[in-house]
Amino acid sequence: MPDDLALAHDLADAADAVTSARFRALDLRVEAKPDLTPVTDADREAERVVRALLADRRPDDAVHGEEFADTGAGPRRWVIDPIDGTKNFVRGVPVWASLIALLDGDAPVVAVVSAPALGRRWWARAGGGAYAGTGRSADTVCRVSAVSSLADASLSYSSLSGWEERGTLDGFLDLTRACWRTRAYGDFWSYMLLAEGTVDVAAEPEVALHDLAAPALIVTESGGAFTDLTGRPGPGGGSALASNGLLHGAVLDLLKR
Repeated sequence: MPDDLALAHDLADAADAVTSARFRALDLRVEAKPDLTPVTDADREAERVVRALLADRRPDDAVHGEEFADTGAGPRRWVIDPIDGTKNFVRGVPVWASLIALLDGDAPVVAVVSAPALGRRWWARAGGGAYAGTGRSADTVCRVSAVSSLADASLSYSSLSGWEERGTLDGFLDLTRACWRTRAYGDFWSYMLLAEGTVDVAAEPEVALHDLAAPALIVTESGGAFTDLTGRPGPGGGSALASNGLLHGAVLDLLKR
C-alpha cells in the first residue's frame, strides 16, 4: 500500500489545484450555510476532488469532511477541511489552507496543511517529526519555542467574539494581559506559527474536528502541547489550546478562572 503521508500530499496537491484556480475569481460563488458561515464553490469542489481520490486509493477508509456527510466506518478516518479560512478566501486575503489528516481511532497519525497562496506547506507523521517547505521538500524542521514565561510569550487567536459567546471572555482577556504580545493571526496560521516557534500560545473557544486534526499533529510533533480548554489532549474536544508545552499549565489556569 502506498505511503499514507505521500497520499496526504497528493490530496493536498489536488485541493490546491482547485482552490488556487478559484482564489480571487470574479465569478466565485458564495453561499451561507445553515450556521451562517460562508461556503464557496471552491470549498465544495476541493472536497469532492479529495473524496474521489480517497475512494480510488483508500476505498476501505472512512472520510469526515466539512462540507459533505461522513462516509465509511472503521478505525482509519480521513479528516478534510477543504478551505480553512473561508472568510479570508472570500475577501481575497491569502491566509487560508487545505487541511488533510488521517486518524487511527481518535489519534491523528498523518497531517498536511497546505497554504498555496502563501507558498507554504507543513506536514507531520506520528513519531516522525514535523516539517515545512514550499512543497514536499522540507526546508524547515518545525520546533516550538523555549519561552517559559507568559510575560515573554506571543499569543495568537482568531477573534474575541467566540470567547464572549462562550462566557469566557474575562479569562481570555486576563491571558492577553499576561502575555508579552497578542495578535489575531487566526485559524490554521496560529498553529503553524506555533509549530515553527514564532508564536508561543494559540487558543480558540469553539472549533470542529476538521479545523484541528491536522494542526494538532503538527504542533505535537513539533514538541508542543495540544488540548481542549479543559486540558484534554487531542483535537476532538470542540475547543483548542496549543502551546510550546512549557506554558500550557499557566494558560489553562488563567482560562479556567
